[in-house]
Amino acid sequence: MTIPTSLQPAEDYQQIHDGIIRLLDTARTETVRSINALMTATYWEIGRRIVEFEQNGEARAAYGTRLIERLSVDLTQRYKRGFSSRNLWQIRTFYLYFQEVEILQTVSAESSRLIQLARAFPLPWSAYIRLLSVKDANARQFYEKETLRNGWSVRQLERQIATQFYERTLLSHDKPAMLQQGVPSVPEVLPEQALRDPFILEFLNLKDEYSESDLEKALINHLMDFMLELGDDFAFVGRQRRLRIDDSWFRVDLLFFHRKLRCLLVIDLKVGKFSYADAGQMNMYLNYAKEHWTMPGENPPVGLILCAEKGAGEAHYSLNGLPNTVMASEYRIQLPDEKLLADELIRSQRALAARGNSLSD
Repeated sequence: MTIPTSLQPAEDYQQIHDGIIRLLDTARTETVRSINALMTATYWEIGRRIVEFEQNGEARAAYGTRLIERLSVDLTQRYKRGFSSRNLWQIRTFYLYFQEVEILQTVSAESSRLIQLARAFPLPWSAYIRLLSVKDANARQFYEKETLRNGWSVRQLERQIATQFYERTLLSHDKPAMLQQGVPSVPEVLPEQALRDPFILEFLNLKDEYSESDLEKALINHLMDFMLELGDDFAFVGRQRRLRIDDSWFRVDLLFFHRKLRCLLVIDLKVGKFSYADAGQMNMYLNYAKEHWTMPGENPPVGLILCAEKGAGEAHYSLNGLPNTVMASEYRIQLPDEKLLADELIRSQRALAARGNSLSD
């Protein structure tokens, strides 16, 4: 027997040590993921049995509510937790929303059936619970795919739903670029990340014809809704902020402050199409705000031209190269034909997925 005369170099040990740690961490992660998927599959199967029981005759359909309550009592008595009436209603809804799942008809054993069914639910149960709040089937499918593609946490998924990422992507002129925005970003916040395009302003209930004054008044009357649409970390500063340059008076429509960007946001409202002249006027506002309204320690102000329409070319050549950060975003007071937009969005998702697959090959 040969006895080693020296220990292996420290780096060799560190290599095998790190490799084993990665292996164990991966195994634990996959174990948790598998258990979660099996539980989700089990909930789906429970929901299926509840729904099929209810559909098997009018008497059973009328018995539906009492069935849920009775199951809740009996299952809770046996398993202690997880089967309140509310949870069972969620499980029932989960099946109804996700019942189009392909399962091989040859699979008969319950264990094999659940294992196969688990493959259809790659997201955690908490994510599917959040998806139940999305009533539109196309939107629900979109969020499910994007959560899987981007690796969103449940909190990130909730934020995307709350900020109408689906509707915003439908309306975007550049859907692949919008889908890329769904990728979790680095902690540093840029103005382009903090401000949306387009804005969804259906809550204003404006009619077909309205003025800039009407638009501003409606935004102020629905300020809390507008703040939610703007996003996190915005604080309202004022409206119709006056500034005098030479012998002329000007007014800034809306003024906000962004805490993470640490800068003022100057908003100019336009009920018509964006024009290159709007960029020049906003640049003047920002120069004035930088000199007279910006506090010590704050970053230079950012300008947002909120318009009903913008031409991509005119906006590009008007806004690029300015000494100040000026952006133009469109707003919508109602959604157009969603079917056409949804078809285009699905094509964009498939193209993005194909691009990702080609890069990984």
